[in-house]
Amino acid sequence: MSPICTLLPRDLWKRSCLALFLALWALSCIHVPYPKYFSIQHLPTVAAMIALVWADHRYGIGRTSFTLILVFLSLHLLGARYLYSYVPYDDWSEQLLGFRFTQEFNLTRNHYDRLVHFGFGLLMLTPVYRFCRRIIGLNDSWSVIFAVSLIIGASACYEVFEWIVAIVMAPDWADSYNGQQGDPWDAQADMLMAFCGACLAAAILIAGRGRQSAVEPTPSGRR
Repeated sequence: MSPICTLLPRDLWKRSCLALFLALWALSCIHVPYPKYFSIQHLPTVAAMIALVWADHRYGIGRTSFTLILVFLSLHLLGARYLYSYVPYDDWSEQLLGFRFTQEFNLTRNHYDRLVHFGFGLLMLTPVYRFCRRIIGLNDSWSVIFAVSLIIGASACYEVFEWIVAIVMAPDWADSYNGQQGDPWDAQADMLMAFCGACLAAAILIAGRGRQSAVEPTPSGRR
């Protein structure tokens, strides 16, 4: 058996999710609108997939966390295919709903990158939280705090990494690669969206834990 096969998830659900994601990835590579810039867009994808497979082999990621990570990476696939500044959701909404989002909501830019940053906080909070609980051994409260803090820190580091990659490898289209669209506060807005997504996920997580505690039976001899 090859070393790669030994790293693949043994769990059927996770194998199926991984196979579906790889199929979506392959489909996203067909007739790409901007082939000159496609490879650099997938540097984060390759790094994330290597990290995901390694972490699952090393620590054993749960089904929910594994699925949430792949859902987030699927959002990135769409942005990588079209470049984040040019994802044609207006054309799709016009075909499906009969109106264009940009005109209907008086938007001044393409907001797909904002959605992905929000999705980063929303979808990655639970995997990070569970890592803190199971691997690091933090309690519930500190796991939530640490997870939200890590989401913010990772978002900030990615903004710096993204800009360095664009400047070094493609300075002539750094603005398009980063999805700035002329906004000097784009990086800060992206980090804010990640923070908002993480806070929403944390609130849902805390509410779910509280509801679970409320329905747990009282131990014998206690009120």
